[in-house]
Amino acid sequence: MIDLYAWDTPNGRKISVALEEMGLPYRVHPVDITAGAQHEPAFLAISPNNRIPAIVDPDGPDGAAISVFESGAILLYLAEKTGRFLPADRRQRVAVLEWLMWQMGGFGPMPGQVHHFLGVAEADRAYGLERYTQETRRLYGVLDRRLGGAEYVAGALSIADFAILGWAWRHERHRVDLADFPHVRRWYAALMARPGVARGFAVPLR
Repeated sequence: MIDLYAWDTPNGRKISVALEEMGLPYRVHPVDITAGAQHEPAFLAISPNNRIPAIVDPDGPDGAAISVFESGAILLYLAEKTGRFLPADRRQRVAVLEWLMWQMGGFGPMPGQVHHFLGVAEADRAYGLERYTQETRRLYGVLDRRLGGAEYVAGALSIADFAILGWAWRHERHRVDLADFPHVRRWYAALMARPGVARGFAVPLR
């Protein structure tokens, strides 16, 4: 059984959703990042960047236990372990990897900055909030254009969708109305209606 170390954040939800969709047995170990639990030595041993999520799989590739940190790496590991949500066809696989990297490099760090600047004093946040809000909306626009021509971001449902969904889940905190991005709204509603996704978001991560 896989051990999931996570908290109720977009990156944590990516993994609980993926585990549910893949049908893998797992148990949750909440890591209370509001109390600094991510800095405890036991957690650092499996996540040296002291960030959630992380997993420990007792049945690793060679039959021995393996720990994996960074949400994108975890999604790739789980997809390869199960043979699901990451196509074997190289052309289709490239599309999944492109959108996974798009999420990791932009649609996560930028909305995350919006979260940050919403939490600081008004006098200190105006410039940063404007800058990152504009970039976040641009990224939603990129996603909307893509989904205008595809049911899912890489064609078929994949780990890239799970990665992006973890952040789209917080669209209200990004000050984004999905009515402004109708293709994203359609995609979001379809994913959130999936039983596996619903179970992934219902997992208690705190």
